[in-house]
Amino acid sequence: MTDLPSQMTAFRLAPGAPAPQLVKCPVPRPGPGEILIAVRAAGANFADQLMIGGSYQDTPDRPFTLGMELAGQIVDLGPGVDGFEPGDRVVAFCGQGAFAQYASVAASRCLPLPRPVPFDVGAAVPIAYGTSHLALERRARLRASETLLVTGAAGGVGLTAVEIGARMGARVIAAARGPDKCAIARAAGAHEVVDTDASDLRSEMLKLGRADVVYDTVGGALFDAALRALRPEARLLAIGFASGTVPQINAAHLLVKNVDVIGLNWGGYPAFAPDVLTGSLRTLLGWVASGDLTPHISHRLPLAEAGRAQELLAARAATGKIIIEP
Repeated sequence: MTDLPSQMTAFRLAPGAPAPQLVKCPVPRPGPGEILIAVRAAGANFADQLMIGGSYQDTPDRPFTLGMELAGQIVDLGPGVDGFEPGDRVVAFCGQGAFAQYASVAASRCLPLPRPVPFDVGAAVPIAYGTSHLALERRARLRASETLLVTGAAGGVGLTAVEIGARMGARVIAAARGPDKCAIARAAGAHEVVDTDASDLRSEMLKLGRADVVYDTVGGALFDAALRALRPEARLLAIGFASGTVPQINAAHLLVKNVDVIGLNWGGYPAFAPDVLTGSLRTLLGWVASGDLTPHISHRLPLAEAGRAQELLAARAATGKIIIEP
């Protein structure tokens, strides 16, 4: 085993604490089927905020270290691990533990990071791109030439849906707040943009052409407007509720309009279809390595500023991805 320090820095949420803090804690040792990774980059996600508030569906028991995805280098292997070696570059969708200098992760949740891809870019892929790829390809079955509407299109997840939708050959309409965010969405591949601060989404969609697929990260009034701007036999993906309002759907609308509303819990796939998730991530990492996808990273912060990452997420102040670099 590589010589390792006994202690490391981690961004942890303690029992009874109102917010996570940087603490010193023991470096973990990999158990059976696990690999120990020196974390080079970790992705921040809105789900981190939900975990802090205890409202995320997979919130661990306290104490736990924040951070759901990472990229780094293997430094040790637990018993029974095949296919990896110390020194390998990997990406992991770990669920927790990424905001630390070291993380012990089940080997089944790790994939090789292609050599051309930097660690920060690799850490930006699993959750946001993974969510959009499974949602659009597997759940909504988006086809080339269809019209895709993405709400919250400049956010960490929405922006990936714009990019992947364009990569799949769809006509992408991006709905975002303000001209700056609309410009970011257009640069990611959107063919049309709607500034929802200045325009009514439903009216604009009637002008631009109704949607075959909607990828909604916002909920609330935008969900309702999107539902009214669908073509017959369209599909509406419920991805998240950044507005804070979970939509209440009148089933009569679905019946009359012949449309589907589809849910996606990306984090549930390791339990019931792990091969689907890992296959999706291999595809995405290949697209990134070939230059077909270019993750947009708006902030790179040291581990000492992990708290600022949470502030940026809470304020919706980031576009694209926030990366923590231990």
